[in-house]
Amino acid sequence: MSLSFFVIGCGSIGTRHIRNLCALGFKEIIAFDPKMDRRSTVMSAFDIVAVDSLAAGFEMRPGAVIICTPPHLHLPLAEQTVESGAHLFVEKPLALSLAGIDNLLGAAQQKNLVFMVGYNLRFDPGLQRMKELIDAGRIGRLVALQAEFGQYLPDWRPAEDYRKGYNARSSMGGGIILDASHEVDYLRWLGGDVESVFAMAAQLGNLQIDVEDIASITLRFSSGAIGHAHLDSLQRSYSRYCKAVGTDGTVIWNPDQNVKLYSSNSREWKLYDFRTDPNDSYVQELTHFAACIKNGNRPLVSGHDGRQALAITDAVKESVESRCEVMVAQVD
Repeated sequence: MSLSFFVIGCGSIGTRHIRNLCALGFKEIIAFDPKMDRRSTVMSAFDIVAVDSLAAGFEMRPGAVIICTPPHLHLPLAEQTVESGAHLFVEKPLALSLAGIDNLLGAAQQKNLVFMVGYNLRFDPGLQRMKELIDAGRIGRLVALQAEFGQYLPDWRPAEDYRKGYNARSSMGGGIILDASHEVDYLRWLGGDVESVFAMAAQLGNLQIDVEDIASITLRFSSGAIGHAHLDSLQRSYSRYCKAVGTDGTVIWNPDQNVKLYSSNSREWKLYDFRTDPNDSYVQELTHFAACIKNGNRPLVSGHDGRQALAITDAVKESVESRCEVMVAQVD
Protein backbone atom coordinates (compact mmCIF):
# COMPACT_ATOMS: atom_id res chain seq x y z
CA MET A 1 0.00 0.00 0.00
CA SER A 2 1.24 3.47 -0.89
CA LEU A 3 0.72 5.69 2.14
CA SER A 4 2.50 8.89 3.09
CA PHE A 5 3.18 9.78 6.73
CA PHE A 6 3.87 13.14 8.35
CA VAL A 7 5.68 12.67 11.69
CA ILE A 8 5.43 15.78 13.87
CA GLY A 9 8.10 15.76 16.59
CA CYS A 10 11.49 14.13 16.15
CA GLY A 11 12.45 13.39 19.74
CA SER A 12 12.95 9.85 20.98
CA ILE A 13 9.47 8.51 20.16
CA GLY A 14 9.22 10.39 16.85
CA THR A 15 12.59 9.03 15.76
CA ARG A 16 11.52 5.53 16.78
CA HIS A 17 8.38 5.77 14.65
CA ILE A 18 10.36 7.07 11.67
CA ARG A 19 12.84 4.20 11.99
CA ASN A 20 10.02 1.66 12.21
CA LEU A 21 8.13 3.13 9.26
CA CYS A 22 11.30 2.85 7.16
CA ALA A 23 11.83 -0.75 8.32
CA LEU A 24 8.24 -1.56 7.35
CA GLY A 25 8.95 -0.36 3.82
CA PHE A 26 7.07 2.94 3.74
CA LYS A 27 8.84 5.31 1.35
CA GLU A 28 6.94 8.57 1.68
CA ILE A 29 7.82 9.98 5.10
CA ILE A 30 7.84 13.66 6.02
CA ALA A 31 9.15 14.92 9.36
CA PHE A 32 9.00 18.19 11.26
CA ASP A 33 10.47 19.38 14.53
CA PRO A 34 10.97 23.01 15.60
CA LYS A 35 14.54 22.13 16.59
CA MET A 36 16.81 22.24 13.54
CA ASP A 37 19.30 19.75 14.99
CA ARG A 38 16.57 17.13 15.32
CA ARG A 39 15.44 17.68 11.74
CA SER A 40 19.03 17.34 10.54
CA THR A 41 19.54 14.16 12.56
CA VAL A 42 16.54 12.29 11.14
CA MET A 43 17.18 13.52 7.61
CA SER A 44 20.77 12.26 7.69
CA ALA A 45 19.84 8.97 9.39
CA PHE A 46 16.86 8.07 7.18
CA ASP A 47 15.82 8.53 3.57
CA ILE A 48 13.04 11.01 4.37
CA VAL A 49 12.05 14.63 3.80
CA ALA A 50 12.37 17.03 6.75
CA VAL A 51 10.45 20.30 6.43
CA ASP A 52 11.06 23.51 8.35
CA SER A 53 7.42 24.28 9.21
CA LEU A 54 4.14 22.58 9.99
CA ALA A 55 2.51 24.33 7.06
CA ALA A 56 5.08 22.90 4.65
CA GLY A 57 4.35 19.39 5.89
CA PHE A 58 0.58 19.69 5.59
CA GLU A 59 0.94 21.27 2.14
CA MET A 60 2.43 17.94 0.98
CA ARG A 61 -0.98 16.35 1.68
CA PRO A 62 0.12 13.37 3.81
CA GLY A 63 -2.28 10.47 4.09
CA ALA A 64 -1.59 10.03 7.80
CA VAL A 65 -0.13 12.18 10.57
CA ILE A 66 1.74 10.87 13.62
CA ILE A 67 1.90 13.38 16.50
CA CYS A 68 4.90 12.90 18.78
CA THR A 69 5.12 16.30 20.50
CA PRO A 70 4.82 17.14 24.21
CA PRO A 71 1.23 16.45 25.36
CA HIS A 72 0.12 20.09 25.62
CA LEU A 73 0.42 20.34 21.81
CA HIS A 74 -1.50 17.16 20.99
CA LEU A 75 -5.00 18.63 20.82
CA PRO A 76 -4.31 21.63 18.54
CA LEU A 77 -2.20 19.48 16.21
CA ALA A 78 -4.86 16.78 16.15
CA GLU A 79 -7.48 19.39 15.26
CA GLN A 80 -5.27 20.64 12.43
CA THR A 81 -4.78 17.09 11.19
CA VAL A 82 -8.50 16.31 11.15
CA GLU A 83 -9.17 19.57 9.33
CA SER A 84 -6.61 18.51 6.68
CA GLY A 85 -8.44 15.20 6.17
CA ALA A 86 -5.48 12.99 7.14
CA HIS A 87 -5.76 9.86 9.27
CA LEU A 88 -4.46 10.42 12.77
CA PHE A 89 -2.12 8.72 15.26
CA VAL A 90 -1.50 10.62 18.52
CA GLU A 91 1.04 9.53 21.09
CA LYS A 92 -0.30 9.08 24.61
CA PRO A 93 -1.81 10.86 26.40
CA LEU A 94 -4.32 12.15 23.88
CA ALA A 95 -4.32 15.59 25.54
CA LEU A 96 -3.97 17.22 28.96
CA SER A 97 -7.67 16.82 29.78
CA LEU A 98 -11.06 16.03 28.26
CA ALA A 99 -11.65 19.64 27.22
CA GLY A 100 -12.23 19.75 23.45
CA ILE A 101 -11.83 15.99 22.94
CA ASP A 102 -15.46 15.15 22.13
CA ASN A 103 -15.53 17.80 19.40
CA LEU A 104 -12.31 16.35 17.96
CA LEU A 105 -13.72 12.82 17.96
CA GLY A 106 -16.93 13.99 16.32
CA ALA A 107 -15.05 15.82 13.56
CA ALA A 108 -12.84 12.79 12.85
CA GLN A 109 -15.86 10.49 12.72
CA GLN A 110 -17.70 12.81 10.36
CA LYS A 111 -14.76 12.58 7.93
CA ASN A 112 -14.42 8.78 8.38
CA LEU A 113 -10.82 9.13 9.56
CA VAL A 114 -8.88 6.41 11.34
CA PHE A 115 -8.02 7.82 14.77
CA MET A 116 -5.54 5.87 16.91
CA VAL A 117 -3.77 6.64 20.21
CA GLY A 118 -0.27 5.36 20.99
CA TYR A 119 -0.80 2.99 23.90
CA ASN A 120 1.66 0.46 22.52
CA LEU A 121 1.46 -1.89 25.51
CA ARG A 122 -1.81 -3.22 24.09
CA PHE A 123 0.43 -4.79 21.41
CA ASP A 124 2.68 -6.50 23.95
CA PRO A 125 2.22 -10.27 23.39
CA GLY A 126 2.31 -10.99 27.12
CA LEU A 127 -0.45 -8.52 27.94
CA GLN A 128 -2.43 -9.80 24.95
CA ARG A 129 -2.19 -13.36 26.30
CA MET A 130 -3.23 -12.08 29.74
CA LYS A 131 -6.37 -10.55 28.22
CA GLU A 132 -7.10 -13.74 26.29
CA LEU A 133 -6.89 -15.77 29.50
CA ILE A 134 -9.16 -13.36 31.40
CA ASP A 135 -11.71 -13.15 28.58
CA ALA A 136 -11.75 -16.95 28.20
CA GLY A 137 -12.65 -17.35 31.87
CA ARG A 138 -9.42 -19.15 32.76
CA ILE A 139 -9.32 -17.41 36.16
CA GLY A 140 -13.09 -17.39 36.66
CA ARG A 141 -14.86 -14.10 37.32
CA LEU A 142 -12.45 -11.17 37.55
CA VAL A 143 -12.48 -9.57 41.02
CA ALA A 144 -9.24 -7.57 41.22
CA LEU A 145 -6.53 -6.02 39.08
CA GLN A 146 -3.22 -4.62 40.28
CA ALA A 147 -0.62 -2.78 38.18
CA GLU A 148 2.67 -1.05 38.87
CA PHE A 149 5.02 1.17 36.93
CA GLY A 150 8.14 2.73 38.40
CA GLN A 151 11.39 4.08 36.99
CA TYR A 152 13.77 6.85 38.08
CA LEU A 153 12.96 9.84 35.85
CA PRO A 154 16.60 10.81 35.06
CA ASP A 155 17.09 7.30 33.66
CA TRP A 156 14.24 7.57 31.12
CA ARG A 157 16.36 9.51 28.61
CA PRO A 158 19.91 9.58 30.03
CA ALA A 159 21.30 11.73 27.19
CA GLU A 160 18.95 14.62 28.05
CA ASP A 161 18.46 16.87 31.08
CA TYR A 162 15.19 15.48 32.43
CA ARG A 163 14.39 18.82 34.13
CA LYS A 164 13.96 20.43 30.70
CA GLY A 165 11.67 17.71 29.33
CA TYR A 166 7.90 17.80 29.31
CA ASN A 167 7.80 14.97 31.89
CA ALA A 168 9.01 17.42 34.56
CA ARG A 169 6.71 20.35 33.73
CA SER A 170 3.01 20.58 34.53
CA SER A 171 2.36 23.16 31.79
CA MET A 172 3.49 20.65 29.14
CA GLY A 173 1.57 17.64 30.45
CA GLY A 174 4.18 16.16 32.73
CA GLY A 175 3.68 14.23 35.95
CA ILE A 176 3.44 10.53 36.54
CA ILE A 177 -0.39 10.38 36.31
CA LEU A 178 -0.47 11.38 32.63
CA ASP A 179 2.95 10.04 31.67
CA ALA A 180 2.24 6.56 33.02
CA SER A 181 -1.33 6.45 31.71
CA HIS A 182 -0.40 3.21 29.92
CA GLU A 183 -1.44 1.49 33.14
CA VAL A 184 -4.77 3.34 33.22
CA ASP A 185 -5.43 2.34 29.61
CA TYR A 186 -4.56 -1.33 29.86
CA LEU A 187 -6.36 -1.79 33.19
CA ARG A 188 -9.53 -0.51 31.50
CA TRP A 189 -8.77 -2.80 28.53
CA LEU A 190 -8.46 -5.81 30.82
CA GLY A 191 -11.20 -5.00 33.32
CA GLY A 192 -13.77 -3.02 31.35
CA ASP A 193 -15.09 0.47 31.92
CA VAL A 194 -14.06 2.27 35.09
CA GLU A 195 -16.93 3.68 37.12
CA SER A 196 -15.05 5.69 39.76
CA VAL A 197 -11.62 6.32 41.26
CA PHE A 198 -10.03 7.32 44.52
CA ALA A 199 -6.44 8.54 44.37
CA MET A 200 -3.53 10.07 46.23
CA ALA A 201 -0.50 11.70 44.63
CA ALA A 202 2.45 13.75 45.80
CA GLN A 203 5.91 15.06 45.00
CA LEU A 204 8.13 13.09 47.38
CA GLY A 205 11.49 12.80 45.62
CA ASN A 206 14.37 15.20 45.09
CA LEU A 207 13.95 15.61 41.32
CA GLN A 208 13.54 19.41 41.09
CA ILE A 209 10.30 19.12 39.11
CA ASP A 210 6.92 20.85 39.52
CA VAL A 211 4.73 17.77 39.07
CA GLU A 212 3.72 14.72 41.09
CA ASP A 213 6.29 11.90 41.10
CA ILE A 214 4.18 9.25 42.82
CA ALA A 215 0.53 8.26 42.65
CA SER A 216 -1.68 5.55 44.12
CA ILE A 217 -4.96 4.99 42.29
CA THR A 218 -7.89 2.76 43.26
CA LEU A 219 -10.37 2.01 40.48
CA ARG A 220 -13.91 0.66 40.75
CA PHE A 221 -14.89 -1.13 37.52
CA SER A 222 -18.47 -1.21 36.25
CA SER A 223 -18.38 -5.01 36.70
CA GLY A 224 -17.81 -4.54 40.44
CA ALA A 225 -14.13 -5.55 40.31
CA ILE A 226 -11.59 -3.40 42.14
CA GLY A 227 -8.28 -2.25 40.65
CA HIS A 228 -5.17 -0.52 41.86
CA ALA A 229 -2.32 1.24 40.04
CA HIS A 230 0.92 2.33 41.68
CA LEU A 231 2.86 4.82 39.54
CA ASP A 232 6.14 6.55 40.32
CA SER A 233 9.17 8.19 38.73
CA LEU A 234 11.38 7.46 41.74
CA GLN A 235 12.28 3.75 41.69
CA ARG A 236 15.96 3.27 40.90
CA SER A 237 15.28 -0.06 39.20
CA TYR A 238 12.66 -0.39 36.47
CA SER A 239 9.45 -2.07 37.60
CA ARG A 240 6.34 -2.90 35.60
CA TYR A 241 3.84 -5.71 36.15
CA CYS A 242 0.14 -6.52 36.27
CA LYS A 243 -1.78 -9.10 38.29
CA ALA A 244 -5.38 -10.22 37.73
CA VAL A 245 -7.21 -12.15 40.43
CA GLY A 246 -10.30 -14.19 39.65
CA THR A 247 -12.60 -16.50 41.54
CA ASP A 248 -10.78 -19.55 40.08
CA GLY A 249 -7.20 -18.41 39.58
CA THR A 250 -4.60 -15.70 39.06
CA VAL A 251 -2.65 -14.43 36.05
CA ILE A 252 0.48 -12.27 36.25
CA TRP A 253 2.37 -10.35 33.54
CA ASN A 254 5.82 -9.08 34.44
CA PRO A 255 8.76 -7.14 32.92
CA ASP A 256 10.60 -10.37 32.08
CA GLN A 257 8.10 -10.76 29.23
CA ASN A 258 6.30 -13.75 30.64
CA VAL A 259 2.81 -14.57 31.86
CA LYS A 260 2.06 -16.95 34.72
CA LEU A 261 -1.33 -18.57 35.17
CA TYR A 262 -2.47 -20.24 38.40
CA SER A 263 -5.56 -22.43 38.17
CA SER A 264 -7.64 -23.65 41.10
CA ASN A 265 -8.13 -26.92 39.21
CA SER A 266 -4.47 -27.83 38.73
CA ARG A 267 -3.14 -25.91 41.77
CA GLU A 268 -0.05 -25.22 39.69
CA TRP A 269 1.51 -22.28 37.87
CA LYS A 270 1.78 -22.45 34.08
CA LEU A 271 4.38 -20.24 32.40
CA TYR A 272 3.93 -18.58 28.98
CA ASP A 273 7.23 -17.13 27.75
CA PHE A 274 7.17 -14.05 25.48
CA ARG A 275 10.77 -12.84 25.20
CA THR A 276 10.63 -10.23 22.47
CA ASP A 277 12.45 -7.08 21.42
CA PRO A 278 10.93 -4.11 23.33
CA ASN A 279 10.57 -2.33 19.98
CA ASP A 280 8.21 -5.00 18.62
CA SER A 281 5.08 -3.51 20.20
CA TYR A 282 5.83 -0.18 18.48
CA VAL A 283 6.26 -1.95 15.14
CA GLN A 284 3.01 -3.83 15.65
CA GLU A 285 1.01 -0.72 16.49
CA LEU A 286 2.18 1.05 13.30
CA THR A 287 1.47 -2.07 11.24
CA HIS A 288 -2.01 -2.13 12.77
CA PHE A 289 -2.55 1.60 12.11
CA ALA A 290 -1.66 1.20 8.43
CA ALA A 291 -3.88 -1.88 8.10
CA CYS A 292 -6.83 0.00 9.64
CA ILE A 293 -6.35 2.78 7.08
CA LYS A 294 -6.24 0.25 4.26
CA ASN A 295 -9.25 -1.77 5.41
CA GLY A 296 -11.31 0.94 7.11
CA ASN A 297 -11.28 -0.87 10.45
CA ARG A 298 -11.55 0.61 13.93
CA PRO A 299 -8.14 0.56 15.68
CA LEU A 300 -7.46 -1.55 18.75
CA VAL A 301 -6.68 1.73 20.57
CA SER A 302 -9.17 4.21 19.14
CA GLY A 303 -9.67 7.88 19.79
CA HIS A 304 -12.53 6.84 22.09
CA ASP A 305 -10.10 4.71 24.12
CA GLY A 306 -7.76 7.69 24.41
CA ARG A 307 -10.74 9.78 25.52
CA GLN A 308 -11.67 7.28 28.24
CA ALA A 309 -8.08 7.16 29.52
CA LEU A 310 -8.28 10.96 29.87
CA ALA A 311 -11.65 10.69 31.61
CA ILE A 312 -9.98 8.44 34.19
CA THR A 313 -6.91 10.67 34.65
CA ASP A 314 -9.16 13.74 34.95
CA ALA A 315 -11.08 11.94 37.71
CA VAL A 316 -7.82 10.88 39.35
CA LYS A 317 -6.60 14.47 39.51
CA GLU A 318 -9.95 15.64 40.90
CA SER A 319 -9.81 12.90 43.54
CA VAL A 320 -6.28 13.92 44.56
CA GLU A 321 -7.50 17.49 45.09
CA SER A 322 -10.79 16.64 46.80
CA ARG A 323 -9.61 13.56 48.71
CA CYS A 324 -12.88 11.92 47.68
CA GLU A 325 -14.02 9.13 45.38
CA VAL A 326 -14.85 10.63 41.96
CA MET A 327 -17.11 9.27 39.22
CA VAL A 328 -15.53 8.85 35.77
CA ALA A 329 -17.19 10.67 32.88
CA GLN A 330 -18.60 8.16 30.40
CA VAL A 331 -19.66 8.53 26.76
CA ASP A 332 -21.83 6.37 24.51
